[in-house]
Amino acid sequence: MASKKEKKSANTSVSEESADKNQEGKRELCPGFKDVDSFVKHGLCAVLSATKASAGLPQAGDEFDFYRSFPLFREFCDSQGDKLLQCMSQIMLHHNCRSHVRDSNKLTGLEERFDLVVDSNDVILEKVGILLDEADGVNRSQQPVMPAGFQPPKIVVSSWNRKGSSSDGRAGTFKLLHAKNIQRPQLKFKEKIDNSNTPFIPKIFVKPNAMKPLPSYFTSKNTCRDKPGDGDVPAALADFIHQQRTQEHVEDMFAHPYQYELDHLTTPENLLCKPEPQMYRSISETSCSFIDTLEDLVALNEKLCKLPEFAVDLEHHSYRSFLGITCLMQISTREEDFIIDTLVLRSEMYILNESFTDSNIVKVFHGADSDIEWLQKDLGLYVVNLFDTHQASRALNLARHSLDHLMKHYCSMDTDKRYQLADWRIRPLPEEMVQYARSDTHYLLYIYDCMRAQLLDFNHGQPGLLQSVWNKSRDISLKKYIKPIFTEESYLELLRKQKKTFNTQQLAAFRLLFAWRDKLARQEDESTGYVLPTHMMSKISEELPKEPQGIIACCNPVPPLVRQQVNELHLLVQEAREIPLLKAEIAAQKKKGLTPIRRPETLLFGPHDTSKVSEDNLSFSVDEMPVKQGTLFSEDEQKMDVEVQIPSGLVASAKITLFEEPERQVDGDSLSVTQTKARQINESFENPFRMYLPTRDVHISKNAKFDPSSKIFEISKRWKLQTLEQQQQELEAKQKAKKEAKLQAKKAAGERKKTTETYQQSLQNVASVRQQALEFAKDNEKKRERIPSEVGESTPKAKKKLKKSSEEPEAASQEEFKPFDYSQSDLKVFSGGKSNDNRHFDPNRRSHGFKKKKVAKGQKLNQVAGNRSMSYLPEKSARGFRHNWSKR
Repeated sequence: MASKKEKKSANTSVSEESADKNQEGKRELCPGFKDVDSFVKHGLCAVLSATKASAGLPQAGDEFDFYRSFPLFREFCDSQGDKLLQCMSQIMLHHNCRSHVRDSNKLTGLEERFDLVVDSNDVILEKVGILLDEADGVNRSQQPVMPAGFQPPKIVVSSWNRKGSSSDGRAGTFKLLHAKNIQRPQLKFKEKIDNSNTPFIPKIFVKPNAMKPLPSYFTSKNTCRDKPGDGDVPAALADFIHQQRTQEHVEDMFAHPYQYELDHLTTPENLLCKPEPQMYRSISETSCSFIDTLEDLVALNEKLCKLPEFAVDLEHHSYRSFLGITCLMQISTREEDFIIDTLVLRSEMYILNESFTDSNIVKVFHGADSDIEWLQKDLGLYVVNLFDTHQASRALNLARHSLDHLMKHYCSMDTDKRYQLADWRIRPLPEEMVQYARSDTHYLLYIYDCMRAQLLDFNHGQPGLLQSVWNKSRDISLKKYIKPIFTEESYLELLRKQKKTFNTQQLAAFRLLFAWRDKLARQEDESTGYVLPTHMMSKISEELPKEPQGIIACCNPVPPLVRQQVNELHLLVQEAREIPLLKAEIAAQKKKGLTPIRRPETLLFGPHDTSKVSEDNLSFSVDEMPVKQGTLFSEDEQKMDVEVQIPSGLVASAKITLFEEPERQVDGDSLSVTQTKARQINESFENPFRMYLPTRDVHISKNAKFDPSSKIFEISKRWKLQTLEQQQQELEAKQKAKKEAKLQAKKAAGERKKTTETYQQSLQNVASVRQQALEFAKDNEKKRERIPSEVGESTPKAKKKLKKSSEEPEAASQEEFKPFDYSQSDLKVFSGGKSNDNRHFDPNRRSHGFKKKKVAKGQKLNQVAGNRSMSYLPEKSARGFRHNWSKR
């Protein structure tokens, strides 16, 4: 008994131990870890240790090459690398990622491995994010709750040619069928493609179902086409040139031929009543005819003229043609479908105008905006009595307005849009493309019936909503095709769509490349996207490469015509680089002859609110900005010049004169010395509110100043980007200053020349001082010979003097004496002071070389009366000797 009890106790102890172990195993998250925290701590420590170990490895370069030279180190590295790659492959396989890390090419192996690791990291991190969201209570996989009647659109995801999985779990792709070696159908057209830069002229020359006859210009156009000598010029261009020369039928050339018929079109009563939808036949039971001969086209036209309605659709190609080509036309009736090859029957398609313009036959289109223009441009067809299901869908406020949505909504048909991007120039057409083209019109008549009935029900049986759809469809029929015309400003519209800021060099490059692309596309009959895509053109304009290889580097893949014309493109880029660097917006507006436009929005009434001030207004300085003088919120507004471009907001001066009187305008000349000093001291202080005003000294951070992507960087470097207006003003001021300087120099030279001439003329008849001195000495000697009286003469002296004075006029009459002209000499000599200028001779002053003659007492010097001031002894002047010059 005791042994049994011992066995029982042993069994119970073993069972208890096993139970405890099972409970511990159940509690553990994974072997060796009790909970998540312990597992995370262990994993973090392992990652840190691995990171430290990797940092301790030899660095790439000489050190690693040195260790790599040892075979043991090389073998260890290879073995550890294989283990790491194997671990990474297992982790990637665990997360359903591609893991061919080891089986890779030797040349590109490193890049392929790096791409695989990057993709795997993205997948793993995305899963981690989803799990974290689920832990927070957010479930991304759950479908959002949609309101009743709302159908979410199908969105293309993951790739350009892959669409999301449908309801049956099947994923499809769009197929881009493009024949590389296809012969261009434009070469087989009877009429040349008119890519000239002239307006489009309608091709119609016969007008069936006409209420107003066709103008004479169109009826006589066929006879004008056979003119000799016009083989190299397109017919439309020759007609346009002829009409512009003669100015005949100019209005008729560009008018809509069926304008009168569409204006007077009335909707019959049977089309405004509620119809009973007629069910469509299945595609397998409906016959389909491919029409590519003139006889079949005439037979089709006769069938269509007997029907009350038919559906029409077009397939267009625009990548390898400048204006695009209509490649296919699908027509469906209630019983059968027709597919017309419009590339072969392009010049004979006008036959269908008999049925297309019949107002008793309804033509059902879907989204006919482009179809109407393509019919006019390529085929010369016009539509009267059109019903557009796209306009009806908008009137019914459906979730979406596409044709596949209408087919899903009314016919429960899933359309196959895999051939939506196919090249419809391919001949012969594959069967899949034929079926895709048929489906666009096969169900359209049934949709037309359903939508008419629903429009009446939607409006409670009243035909108003249905009539509005008929009216909108008629307006679409009135659309006219407008050919793209190249002008000097055509590039601006495309530039606005780019939403990029270009300087003048980049803008000039964009303009030149745009013109080059348009010209080459017209010559080669290729689309502008084929010649040079817009994003590549924008990239070249932005980078402005200095070499032709740089242009090639901006294009990926390189268009064929760019590779052929790369040298011409390089010359255009060089031409753009030679243009001075200015602000692009101002330069573009100046080129058009316009003043810079300011935004008309009204700013807030506050000088410190710069939230809505445009960046262009930040360039105003304190002196340039319109300032309200006086108090901060003064009510008086100053009148400003209209010609000056100013911001529309009110900007007040940064002065709060709460306890001061308003400053008065005082001229600087009338200020006293104290006021001038006080004014200079006030001006030396910096305005504390300057940082809040939109001036050049805007308070900004240093990071914004040195960040080239910010607008502040451009503003801070304003000296590099002068406006064209400032540059022109400076140039005009310099030219004006040069002209004024030249005029003043000419005027001064003329006055100087005139002065010298008058001075020389005045000196011609004036004798020099020496000549006058010699003449006076001779006269004095003669007088002295006459003055002494003879012995025994009783005549008194006074009489002799009188007699001599009476004889003097006779002598003067014989030789007139001209006194020296002192007006030209320096009169300071006679002032009595010492003169530094001794160039003029002083008759009253003896020079240092003269000696005074001794006169005996009681003996007077004989002088002639009246000439005392001019009397001096006849002695030789010594002023010419150097030692006798006056000292200064």
